[in-house]
Amino acid sequence: MNMSKRSFQVLALLFIITACFMPSSAFAQAQKPVFSEVTVHDPSIIKANDTFYVFGSHLASAKSTDLMQWTQISSSVNNNNPLIPNVYEELKETFEWAESDTLWAPDVTQLEDGKFYMYYNACRGDSPRSALGLAVADDIEGPYKNQGIFLKSGMDGISNDGTPYDATKHPNVVDPHTFFDKDGKLWMVYGSYSGGIFILEMDRKTGLPLPNQGYGKKLIGGNHSRIEGAYILYNPETQYYYMYMSFGGLAADGGYNIRVARSKHPDGPYYDAEGHAMIDVRGKEGTLFDDRSIEPYGVKLMGNFSFENKSGYVSPGHNSAFYDEDTGKSYLIFHTRFPERGEEHEVRVHQMLMNKEGWPVVTPHRYAGEKLGKVKKSDVTGDYQLVRHGKDISADIKESVDIRLNQSGKVSGEVTGKWKKTGKNRIELTIDGKKYHGMLLRQWDTNAERKVMTFSALSRDGDAVWGSK
Repeated sequence: MNMSKRSFQVLALLFIITACFMPSSAFAQAQKPVFSEVTVHDPSIIKANDTFYVFGSHLASAKSTDLMQWTQISSSVNNNNPLIPNVYEELKETFEWAESDTLWAPDVTQLEDGKFYMYYNACRGDSPRSALGLAVADDIEGPYKNQGIFLKSGMDGISNDGTPYDATKHPNVVDPHTFFDKDGKLWMVYGSYSGGIFILEMDRKTGLPLPNQGYGKKLIGGNHSRIEGAYILYNPETQYYYMYMSFGGLAADGGYNIRVARSKHPDGPYYDAEGHAMIDVRGKEGTLFDDRSIEPYGVKLMGNFSFENKSGYVSPGHNSAFYDEDTGKSYLIFHTRFPERGEEHEVRVHQMLMNKEGWPVVTPHRYAGEKLGKVKKSDVTGDYQLVRHGKDISADIKESVDIRLNQSGKVSGEVTGKWKKTGKNRIELTIDGKKYHGMLLRQWDTNAERKVMTFSALSRDGDAVWGSK
């Protein structure tokens, strides 16, 4: 179609006029991000060919190019699963040892040869009888071919250090995460409940553990404390390794919550914000699943919560994390259940920001492409819904309360205190006498269907507060 310069200018002017007089709700609708949901329990993320993939329990997987719109690739363990076709024959030894017909949380990494290495695992479930092995594929979407089991656990066997297996001190060999440190060394962190979380140094060419390590080095846990799903991510800006973990039970009534500790070294020691050494965190001697022993420790980033508009999560956890070197953005990827929706779960992605103290804070709303930028004080003042995550491990849902950040710097409403904007997008709050350091970010509120100012902050006790305007 031929169009004169004059006609084009007239059309452009009409568009501008229409936009100016468009109701704000219509404009917001036009700007509304699009999400599509998938179900992948324990999602472990990897980026390949400009696409993000998550691999999870039960051989489920999904992919996305923007971390918002996801496509399911696979959903259950069966012989037609494209990741590992004929899986019951391919992994026969694994299923027989673990006395199971399903697989637990895997991890996929790409090594120097360009191939993709899947660390699969299976567990009996009512005991730590587990097997952890390796399968390799030329294409990230499979098919993966089994290379065999390299770790076993269980009461009927000898442990990898040559002594009889003791579930209070030896690991349950599940939930692996394999990662490169800043110097190019390959590591695998793993473990769930039982004897705790362990780490092994791996051969970066074969993907298998280097010899003579046994189960490796212990990082946290023991005496059947409910700590699992460890995922370690290095941040070049802070020069710390961050170990994310899930405390509590994964069911809707289990109080699952995401915590973090950090170290200057990939294999620890790891510490929380109060300086507690994670190696000392374990269940009380002679106890089983004693949450009271472990709940004071680690930095709790998020747990059960609900805003007033009933948007919220139940038992969010078993996360992975991703740092984008090109943009400097960090993301938390996890599965979560929801208030009044039972055991149904979906994948969620939230952006993470680093606060003044060098700890990650999780933004209150799911990622919708938002970018960190300069914030005016006038944009921050106003009414907020405040969520206080606390440090407890509980099935209780933390309901938001109404507060106001006043121009004067006072916090009023259902909690009192003071606040101030520090720097172009940082915030410092004192709530009921406790100081929190955090970040300000304008985000898309899915339930309200509009952009809102938010804050996310942590105290030196390691508990998080979220605000959504």
